[in-house]
Amino acid sequence: MLGRVLVYGGKGALGAACVSHFKSNNYWVGSIDLSTNEEADASIVLSRDLGWEEQEAEVLKKVSEALSGEKLDAVICVAGGWAGGNATKDLAKNADLMWRQSVWTSAISASVASKYLKEGGLLTLTGAQPALEGTPGMIGYGMAKAAVHQLTRSLAGKNSGLPANSIVVTILPVTLDTSMNRKWMPKADFSTWTPLTEVAGLFYKWTKGQERPNSGALLQLITKEGVTQLVEAN
Repeated sequence: MLGRVLVYGGKGALGAACVSHFKSNNYWVGSIDLSTNEEADASIVLSRDLGWEEQEAEVLKKVSEALSGEKLDAVICVAGGWAGGNATKDLAKNADLMWRQSVWTSAISASVASKYLKEGGLLTLTGAQPALEGTPGMIGYGMAKAAVHQLTRSLAGKNSGLPANSIVVTILPVTLDTSMNRKWMPKADFSTWTPLTEVAGLFYKWTKGQERPNSGALLQLITKEGVTQLVEAN
């Protein structure tokens, strides 16, 4: 076995791709989600009814049990979701949902990393390229992703609580090439969408210590004609 990674959101489209990629490269893989990932070595299933603190306590307990004293090479948080909407209707409802899906999971991933990541390990979070600016058509989403960007900068700072020499990197996709996105946007230019296997491959390289970005980097995934470039946001 090459090492151990934990994928938060391991049953979603990108999360499942990450679980598969690391499993095929001989890693022990843990998954955290609202439903089971059968492919993972350990699958932690959370109840939707848990509050933020309860969810954190449950995750920390279950991860500790699954690892049995071992440490993680990477904590990969790809949990999230999307909701549109401006200020006229359901703003609090949509913002709350986005906060739960993106901010809760990112913060809990940071807690896990502070306790169970190896020195020199990797923590990745998932932001969003549109949230670098205003998002009037999806205000709750933009707020939550901007919070993840801020969390990244904080975790990369001195005395953040992450293990020595570990790095935190956040990816900022524009559009990921998922079956759900193809269903809802069938006429889009798929050559500008980032393949899930490509993202999983990046995480794999960084976990192994190859071509690692600077800690705190917000990396836009810009795909054109099927080729993806990493462009660091200021």
